[in-house]
Amino acid sequence: MASMNLRDRCAIITRENIIFRVYGYFHPPEAYVCDVEYAPGNVFRSTDPRALREDGGNVYYKFYGDEGLRFVREGYPQHMVFYEPLQECLVGVQRENIVKALKPEEKLQRLMEKGPTDDLLRALHEVFKKITTASSLGISDFGVFGSLLHGFHHPRFSDLDLIVYGKEKLRQLRETLGALYGEGASSLKNEFESERVIEGKRWRFMNYTLKEFLWHQRRKMVYAIFEDNKARRLIKTEFEPVKDWREVFNEYSLNTRIVKKGWIKAVAKVTNDDDAPFMPSIYRVEPIKVLEGPEVDDVQRIISYVEEFRMQAEEDEEVYVEGNLEQVFSPGKTFHQITLTYGPRYYEQVLKRARM
Repeated sequence: MASMNLRDRCAIITRENIIFRVYGYFHPPEAYVCDVEYAPGNVFRSTDPRALREDGGNVYYKFYGDEGLRFVREGYPQHMVFYEPLQECLVGVQRENIVKALKPEEKLQRLMEKGPTDDLLRALHEVFKKITTASSLGISDFGVFGSLLHGFHHPRFSDLDLIVYGKEKLRQLRETLGALYGEGASSLKNEFESERVIEGKRWRFMNYTLKEFLWHQRRKMVYAIFEDNKARRLIKTEFEPVKDWREVFNEYSLNTRIVKKGWIKAVAKVTNDDDAPFMPSIYRVEPIKVLEGPEVDDVQRIISYVEEFRMQAEEDEEVYVEGNLEQVFSPGKTFHQITLTYGPRYYEQVLKRARM
């Protein structure tokens, strides 16, 4: 079994062959907070045509929306862990219930050593050849997740779901991709360079328009399209940032309490964006103005568990935010934060640059 030292996007497989993804870096002792990603066909079936995955003769289904949360709550409560700061249970796995753990960086290394055995793996090799030729980055700076990690990938239809490790490697990757995007003959393009990518897209966020989404996603640089001329298709290729081991710090504390204080709309200035690319995304801020909600003047950070709001703003930029105001009581300090996360007002939440 792989080492039990796990971080964001590592995979956990339980006795029931349910596949979880480690979520972030804040975990209770002897457990991991997780997302549930896939379940075998003998315990879960989905009618969503996107959900089916096959591993040889085994059938799995991917969870979408809140399906996974309901699946665990209703049928597998042993895979809920008590999170002391919030005084509530979250989806997670106790170490004693882990049968197998998969590390994305190890799987990528094996895939690259094995060589391309199908169209998707050939495309994977081509993408990395372009990146490593144009930069000092190496295969050890990356990992894979999703279908490639689990052997579910379809050579003709699956995407390239990749990880880049560490803030400095992410900086180099963004610079490299930016240069490649700017080359007219390059087979790597910015996924969000054209408005065509949002045409017909189902959109539910109420305070964040599709055009605003397009603008923010375009400048993140980590969402690409690989023009695979050999397979005659366009392959979505994303690079998800995950912390380097030297950057991992578990902020979880048994003595911390987080109390919800209501809904807030505010404008703030980002003072530090070091953790903005990761999950959760953390933006250190100075409050500028509360537009609606409790009048507080000690909001120190915005913390987002919503993937759309990663890398949304950079240091010294002003942002508009709507979300849950929380008061944090921890040893030695008390402060407020604005949190964007799963909940009944999910699609009202927003974090975006105040002026674009």
